[in-house]
Amino acid sequence: MKSTTTSSKQKTPAGRSWFTRLVIKAVVLFAGLGLCGALLMSLALALAWPNLPDLTAMIDYRPRVPLRIYTADKVLIGEFGEERRNVLRFDEIPDVMKSAILAAEDDRFYQHGGIDWTGVLRAALANTINMSKTQGASTITMQVARNFYLSSEKTYTRKFYELLLTFKIEATLTKDQILDLYMNQIFLGHRAYGFAAASRTYFGKPLAEITPAEAALLAGIPKAPSRFNPISNFERAKSRQAYVLNRMRNLGYLTDAEYQRAVDQPIVIRSAANTPEGRYGVHGDYPAELARQLLYGVYQDDIYSRGFNVYTTIDSKSQEAAYQAVREGILEYTRRAPYTGPEENIDLPKGIESDAEALNDLIDEQQDKHPDNGDLLTGIVLSASPTEVKVARSATQIIDITEKRALRVVARGLAANAKDAVRLRRGSVVYIHKTPDYWELINKPAIQAALVSLRAQDGAIQTMVGGFDFDEGKFNRVTQAWRQPGSSFKPFIYASSLERGLTPATQISDEPFSLTAEQTGSRPWNPKNYGRAYEPMLTMRQGLYKSKNMVSIRIMQTVGPKYVQDYVTRFGFDRSRQPAVLPLALGAGSVTPLQMAGAYAVFANGGYRVPPYLIDYVTDSNGKIIMRSRPTVAGDTLARVIDPRTAYVMNDLLRGVATYGTGARAHRELKRNDIGGKTGTTNDSQDAWFAGFNPKLVAIAWMGFDQPKSMGQGETGGGAALPIWIDYMRFALADQPEVPPGPMPSGLTRTNGDFYFSEFPPGTAIARVGLPAPGDPTPGGAIEGLDGIGTLLDQLGNNAASASTSDSGAATTQPVRVPF
Repeated sequence: MKSTTTSSKQKTPAGRSWFTRLVIKAVVLFAGLGLCGALLMSLALALAWPNLPDLTAMIDYRPRVPLRIYTADKVLIGEFGEERRNVLRFDEIPDVMKSAILAAEDDRFYQHGGIDWTGVLRAALANTINMSKTQGASTITMQVARNFYLSSEKTYTRKFYELLLTFKIEATLTKDQILDLYMNQIFLGHRAYGFAAASRTYFGKPLAEITPAEAALLAGIPKAPSRFNPISNFERAKSRQAYVLNRMRNLGYLTDAEYQRAVDQPIVIRSAANTPEGRYGVHGDYPAELARQLLYGVYQDDIYSRGFNVYTTIDSKSQEAAYQAVREGILEYTRRAPYTGPEENIDLPKGIESDAEALNDLIDEQQDKHPDNGDLLTGIVLSASPTEVKVARSATQIIDITEKRALRVVARGLAANAKDAVRLRRGSVVYIHKTPDYWELINKPAIQAALVSLRAQDGAIQTMVGGFDFDEGKFNRVTQAWRQPGSSFKPFIYASSLERGLTPATQISDEPFSLTAEQTGSRPWNPKNYGRAYEPMLTMRQGLYKSKNMVSIRIMQTVGPKYVQDYVTRFGFDRSRQPAVLPLALGAGSVTPLQMAGAYAVFANGGYRVPPYLIDYVTDSNGKIIMRSRPTVAGDTLARVIDPRTAYVMNDLLRGVATYGTGARAHRELKRNDIGGKTGTTNDSQDAWFAGFNPKLVAIAWMGFDQPKSMGQGETGGGAALPIWIDYMRFALADQPEVPPGPMPSGLTRTNGDFYFSEFPPGTAIARVGLPAPGDPTPGGAIEGLDGIGTLLDQLGNNAASASTSDSGAATTQPVRVPF
């Protein structure tokens, strides 16, 4: 026993020596690693700190008065500038708003140094227990840094810079200054930045008048501004408000009595005048942006800070009617087009309906990917059958779609043999839309449309809708989309012929027309009438009413393509885009809807070209007028571009088209005798038009895909574009008395029901085109307009099955100049 004890004592120092050396090595290792980490951190700080944003810009609130765009009746439709917030000083923000923000976002804001480590640990524990991200630990200072850094990329580098900026903000600014920045800069939905702007946007009142209930509702918005604001989702906003009010009571910001009064207070949503939501109650984004571009061309960047006020020619009520007409026209097309399937399909956990928070989080995630689009709302299908589809907008808003008309639209997605790409099933992400009578499932439209209207007497633009949704892209199809006009261009061909001896009574062959490859210099050209229906002979009037291609070609052949090319430039069309070849008779050139509006105004106003204009006048910040338009007015002899007799006859012919011809639906629905117009459909139904007018107002409607492709068999100008035109004109002309035709101009007579110029009376005017004269076996005459036709056919292709040559390309971004 003694020897054993002695041996143990002798070994102990050696064991301790080994352990001590191990500890020392570990300490040195970790110290070295720590030193390396510190050096690396110091190096990273040294490199990153100088690159952090200058905080001076964050607190620079020197007032800059923005550019504001108004309609003619002084409704604000656009605001552009460096500072668009209702900025308040810290002491101007009511305490109840500050308390609500702290309760909702960061109750330890005045205790921590930018990062709330207690909150970080609490969030980490909660997330670990729930095995998901149920809590966050972002402080107000971190949100200010993130908001200012202007980057949403989820990378470690960005997060590192964000943390450094958080520390810099805390080191540079006081807590009150940081909170002031947050309250004035944070985005709160519906284009409102800062709580002062949000108060006016949602409650129609200044922030000073806010109640605890309203303050709590606003304070709940930053968590998800696009979804937790009370306009987009009132139920979610109220749910978030309840959480904030409870926090305010627990933190001592509200007494029990104050808390109960706040819970019981009804929330009334009312946007104030001149607020982001209120001002954009009129959807004037397209004309507002065009007005900005026009003024920028004069003043450059100065326009954003000098307080200019631009008063346009737009009529606010007509603009809203035009917007609704375009939206409904596009949705109606989408309903009748084949259903293309849900936006995407996700795995929806079984029983998630009983977990409101989990379902709401899932819906929020999908709404981030597929945001609402105006009145098109994102939802997730909970169940789908041929007789019922259940769609969740939130855990508490479950919509049952059972209307047969709605289910018919998506029937191919509910069929038992539906393909996977179009099948509607549990977990399908879809858009829903509320019609006046029922909810429906509908695709987010891929088709586009445009509508522009202007006063016929001076060209003042009354409405401008350049697409389905301005926020999806600022491309303005009214001014930037160069498209083929199809048969809507034919009236200009007819007008040219009236001044060359043809009359509405001239008889014209409607038999098929063809050119050989030798004649075109490229490929054979065999144009067709729409529907491939032909008649031996029609009068010019009948040919226009029925929109016969063969008649138009023979008229142009008779007049001469070069003469037509020169003639149409009188209406404002670009010569370079209207080739002097026979396919021009079918609308093979390129135009914009705005050009068409200006051109049809010539027919409406008696023969005067009145260039369209948008800006009436501009004032400076003191209200002094610094610019005013001087439009051309019909009646100015210098503005006359066609013979008044030609204008009178074309007005009569186009009224006939809108009463008896391809546009007869216009007369049938509007029940007016003073409207004229022409449908237009291009090859393979790639473009649909209706160009129409009464003596005071011209309106052009267009529909098609941005990248031209067929809209589908049977889609025409009369079926796709005309309904948009009618919906708008029904409103625009509602209180306008009918305008009867004016007196016939001198030098024009009416014989046997039709018109003749004095220099081309019956017997002298051209009586027949493309038909054998009495006693002649065959028609004679050379074929004009072949120069360049081969090149044009190569560009367009030779698919002439419908009302014009094929479309020549995509919508382009070359703008049309719009005078002030």
